[in-house]
Amino acid sequence: MTAPPAGGPPSRWTSSTANATVPPTISTPIPITRALSPATPSPSSAAGERIEAIVPPEAAGARADRFLADAIGSLSRSRVKALIEAGHATRDGAPMTDPSESVRAGARYVVTIPPAVPATPQAQDIPLTILFEDADLIVLDKPAGLVVHPAPGNPDGTLVNALLAHAGDDLPGIGGEKRPGIVHRLDKDTSGVMVAAKTERAHRALSEAFAARDLDRAYLALVWGLPKEAQGEVSAPIGRHPGDRKRMAVAERGKPATTRYALQRAWGAAVALVECRLLTGRTHQIRVHMAHIGHPLVGDPVYLRRTPAAARLLPGATRDALLAFPRQALHAATLGFRHPVTGQALSFSSPLPADLAELIALLDGNGQ
Repeated sequence: MTAPPAGGPPSRWTSSTANATVPPTISTPIPITRALSPATPSPSSAAGERIEAIVPPEAAGARADRFLADAIGSLSRSRVKALIEAGHATRDGAPMTDPSESVRAGARYVVTIPPAVPATPQAQDIPLTILFEDADLIVLDKPAGLVVHPAPGNPDGTLVNALLAHAGDDLPGIGGEKRPGIVHRLDKDTSGVMVAAKTERAHRALSEAFAARDLDRAYLALVWGLPKEAQGEVSAPIGRHPGDRKRMAVAERGKPATTRYALQRAWGAAVALVECRLLTGRTHQIRVHMAHIGHPLVGDPVYLRRTPAAARLLPGATRDALLAFPRQALHAATLGFRHPVTGQALSFSSPLPADLAELIALLDGNGQ
């Protein structure tokens, strides 16, 4: 138990860190515990400071974000709200994502504060495959495994770090900072075409085009099973999974989401190559929607929850190769848009990367 500073108000605040010696600035002391998260965090936390607070009777009924902000003292309510929405909080051991929920007496809340990310990413010499570049924008072919933007867990070695090294001297700046304007993202293990802005004007125009879906984007996905229809549309709202912050799910109260798909190739009823087009832009949208209709992506570490029945239709070596594929088999194959300054129609495409091409060659070699 750590005592409050001399002359300060009595408090039941406790800490397991040596330098956390100032009690939270609240009118009614609330018992909290601060500690560093373990090096290997649980699925519901991230490495960083871990803070626990138990709701006293007099705080029952308060909003969760307000209660936790008051209890912690060093974080604003908006910061606490963002942490909750990002899945960095639990209630009685269960993940929570609603900052407006009412707290009840005796409930135990845990908030994990991720390590701070440097405000200004540093330039890093990371090889890039450039498809097009001018004074306003840059189009590139992102490899699988490259994170787009620095974040907790990936503070460097990202596409932004690479772009700063590649074009840093030519960046007039976005929002007063020398940085590339990221207007859309691909998941770390999704490969394919991306565009980034180099000027404020291009950033604004491209952001508006993506928001309005005034562009052409096509993805190729290798999925388990054969869709019943050669082409179709999946319209199902997507929200964060209630039990796992790393997953999204079809949820009644989620945001509207629509994906159109068209069959490109099929290997019996075991595996299919489909083209997907997004009418909305939700996190993991293609992966969630294809899994929702019974055709999860090959290799998907999040939405492929068990060995698919369709795998039994493949010969052993081919089946083993597909089941061992280390990432979601998803590739951003085409991106078309109007140049944000000249208005010229631009279109770019990327061939399947080697790992996906090898899977398809393996399927073809089996005469499927």
